[in-house]
Amino acid sequence: MPTAAPERPAELPGERPGAAPTGRSFTLPRGTGRTSARIAALTVCQGALMVGFGLLITGPARGLWPMTVEDDVNEGLEHARTGTLTALSFFASEAGNTLTVIAIAVLACAGLILVPRLPMWRQAVFLAVAVSLQSLVFLVITESVDRHRPDVDRLDASPPTSSYTSGHTGAATALYGGLAVLALSRLRGPWRRIVGGLLLLVPLLVAAARLYRGMHHPTDVMGGLVNGSLSLLIVGRALFTDGSVTAPVETDSAPTAASAAGAGSDVPARGRAAVIFNPTVTGEADRAALRGILERHGHRAPVFIETTAEDPGTGQTADAVRDGAQLVVVCGGDGTVRSAASALAGSGIPLAVVPCGTGNLLARNLGLPLSPTDALDAALRGAPHRLDLGRVEGDDLTATHFAAMSGAGLDAAIMEHTDDRAKSVLGWPAYVLAAIGTLPTPRMRLTVRLDDAPALRRTARMVLIGNVGTVQGGTTLLPAARPDDGLLDLMILDPRGVGGWTRALTTLLRGGAKAPRPTAVDTLTPEDGDRSGVPVEFFTFRRAELTFDSAQSRELDGDPVTPGRRLAAEVRPGALTVLLPTGGA
Repeated sequence: MPTAAPERPAELPGERPGAAPTGRSFTLPRGTGRTSARIAALTVCQGALMVGFGLLITGPARGLWPMTVEDDVNEGLEHARTGTLTALSFFASEAGNTLTVIAIAVLACAGLILVPRLPMWRQAVFLAVAVSLQSLVFLVITESVDRHRPDVDRLDASPPTSSYTSGHTGAATALYGGLAVLALSRLRGPWRRIVGGLLLLVPLLVAAARLYRGMHHPTDVMGGLVNGSLSLLIVGRALFTDGSVTAPVETDSAPTAASAAGAGSDVPARGRAAVIFNPTVTGEADRAALRGILERHGHRAPVFIETTAEDPGTGQTADAVRDGAQLVVVCGGDGTVRSAASALAGSGIPLAVVPCGTGNLLARNLGLPLSPTDALDAALRGAPHRLDLGRVEGDDLTATHFAAMSGAGLDAAIMEHTDDRAKSVLGWPAYVLAAIGTLPTPRMRLTVRLDDAPALRRTARMVLIGNVGTVQGGTTLLPAARPDDGLLDLMILDPRGVGGWTRALTTLLRGGAKAPRPTAVDTLTPEDGDRSGVPVEFFTFRRAELTFDSAQSRELDGDPVTPGRRLAAEVRPGALTVLLPTGGA
């Protein structure tokens, strides 16, 4: 989004009048003050709640259950002590020790900032603030609530603070619980849940150790667990869910086209750029060329993040946005673009599409050059445009987005049977070879529900839902499709025999001119009743639900997905911001 050039600060002592400032100035993310105030207000409420609970258990409720049996619990644990358990409890208790918590928190925050290619400032702030606020609230509680420690043999020296709450438990909950949140959100593969589960187990072990060692009553460690959890919830919601803090725009010492154009320019801000690339189609030479173009357009030190087989781009893009990326460049095919677009939906962060795959349907329909370097240069010289996305879901298909097309039947079967090696050698003609072997795909029966219209029964060789209309070879399958009209288009293809295929091909070839809606095309409204035998039908809708009588092959932007009996799609108008050359889309 365009931003006004910041007002130049007053001249510093020793600075030449009128000299351009050197270096970079530090700017806090937008929304920091408002978010800090919200965190502070909620923390005050957290402290009041915890103090109120402490005064309750030491006052009016001290004669009620479970407070009346807490001494029995502590005495029972004292009698159950063994040498092995005592040694184990020492190590568990030390995991929540103040020095241990501080050391691990500092190392973790430093690692989050220094180790990744794109520093995780937001994650580091989340962990540091959550641990700090927990400690602050703990100090307020111990000053407000006076509770004696259990009357048993205590294995540790008694600190001067009140028994309520357990500081070890609260600090461990904030630290290891925060690390668990980051692990569950950042890691991929089977280790994700294992690491997250082990980290969440640590506060419970600390709580048990503090009870075993006679340092706290059961309600004290419960209070510590609640205190640490509330700090995580408050800070995590403010930084990761509310979205009120957005990354600042980095400023360069050299003037840019954006600053020269003034506040009314549509040129995107020159901030941190993240390049999400598919390593199978983007070599080192390609990355070097793209880096040079980005730097030439004022995007200094772009960060390159590669996709994986397990995550083709969604997680990497979401992480880049959370870490402050102001521009996301996607190098790959339609599947990589779709994954990134799904993560960017509704964010307003501009996307630059760099076609490096086989199909590149979105790039073709947007009028982008098919050379990666030319496409990036043209996009960065262009302006942001708001394009629609299709949101799709179904049985065994988690809700996601598509940018170009989604379908079931013949086209999905073609995607399934296209050999990856053939695609790498032949390019998009490999799909034509796969189509020859999939033409005998059986006709399917389905029910079509469009918006609020009555349901339709159809037979079809394939159904295609499109945000754009043209495929490889310049063939237009959906003549009325536009990526920015707030609508999606549906084609039902059901040719019968040689005559039917001839009529279907003739109809599709006539659609190449992209008239608003060709009158010669067989078009059907829900009120027209049965039209079996019509080779091609077109519909325009905002929401559609397709229910198949039997499981069908399905695809999203050229990628096969799990076969199923249902495919529901709806348009998300203007959900994606894309940089396009002048006159594109």
